[in-house]
Amino acid sequence: MTVFIICAVISIAGIILYLLQAGAAYSLIKKKKVSVCLTAMHEPDYTPQVSILKPLKGLDDNLFDNLSSFCNQNYPSYEILFCLQDINDPAYKVARRVQERSPGRNISIVVEKCNIGLNPKVNNLIPAYRRARHPYVLISDSNVMVDENYLQEIMRFTADPSVGLVSNLIRGIGGRSLGALFENLHLNSFIIGSVSFLDRVLGMPCVIGKSMLMKKDDLEALGGLDAFKDILAEDFIIGREMQRSGKKVVLSNYVISNVNEYWGVKRFLNRHTRWGKLRWNIGGAKYISELLVNPVFIATLPILFMGPSQGTLSLAAFISLIKVLGDSMIGRTIESSAASTYNHKQSSLVYFLAPIKDILIGILWFVPLLSSTVVWRGNRYIIGKDSRLSPCSENEAWSWGFRITERRRARVA
Repeated sequence: MTVFIICAVISIAGIILYLLQAGAAYSLIKKKKVSVCLTAMHEPDYTPQVSILKPLKGLDDNLFDNLSSFCNQNYPSYEILFCLQDINDPAYKVARRVQERSPGRNISIVVEKCNIGLNPKVNNLIPAYRRARHPYVLISDSNVMVDENYLQEIMRFTADPSVGLVSNLIRGIGGRSLGALFENLHLNSFIIGSVSFLDRVLGMPCVIGKSMLMKKDDLEALGGLDAFKDILAEDFIIGREMQRSGKKVVLSNYVISNVNEYWGVKRFLNRHTRWGKLRWNIGGAKYISELLVNPVFIATLPILFMGPSQGTLSLAAFISLIKVLGDSMIGRTIESSAASTYNHKQSSLVYFLAPIKDILIGILWFVPLLSSTVVWRGNRYIIGKDSRLSPCSENEAWSWGFRITERRRARVA
């Protein structure tokens, strides 16, 4: 009975926190788009030149349309740089086709092998970043799709010289497989809720690298992309360091789309195992709070420890139903407000998969406590403090020793 009471109290507290996150997301998404500063109000034609960097590797879902959406921006002067490490990458042919279909746009394809760091995405970006000609750089992943007003909307924030970085709310769309549905449900609940709550309630911006707009001089003041070449969560750390430098990090309520259509469940599990490890190594004890915002997982624990009964099953069903309704509310709000040419309406039945997804995420929560290795794009690393990467041997026991050593070093520092 003690286990049941403890889990019931924690899960109810988690539901309250989840509802606060959902409210923050709803408030931010529904917030009217207004001019962000007097400069923008008095200078409606404020359109500084910007370089869009698109790192490519492999064939992401909907890749051609994703890339093409950046060629259709209602913006006077910008360049697009598609970045690849290998001309034999299948994404190269897609980039060439996009370039040929948009002859009026300034599009470059940068193919250059770069291995100066351990983060493969940053390695991919650095050659294009060095060739970017404009004062602003926008880093955007290849699985992102936007509408024609995206660039115009987010560039308005840069009229305020104190703004150092602009990121966006992101929704997951597509979902033609179970893994992709899980991914989109997680993006449209935990991710968007957490990001909105941290920004609006706690004043702690959380940058996600799907969309990062910065003035190049501000990024150079942090050491440029080279300074983050060995960081797994380079997006979050760039945002943190930008804020520490005295610049504002702004979260735009302009919702962009992350297209996920054909994911296996294994890919979903691997991705969130990696994300859990980076959050554990960045947040430390704060990582424990993630269990509080997973009330479905907590509510199912009495079934595991005490067996199925009217009480344990009722608790799990009650908490799961509230979570399903909350996720549905956020999802419908996003659908009505998102700016995207991708016409996507999610079936209401999909939200009943949310409790299964939450239980899987709850199980994955424990993995970072047991292992500090990550595999990303075919590379195996040890992840340390602030998600700093180090080469990893195939001997898992060695990684345990490395992790213990890193913890000791951190305590001494």
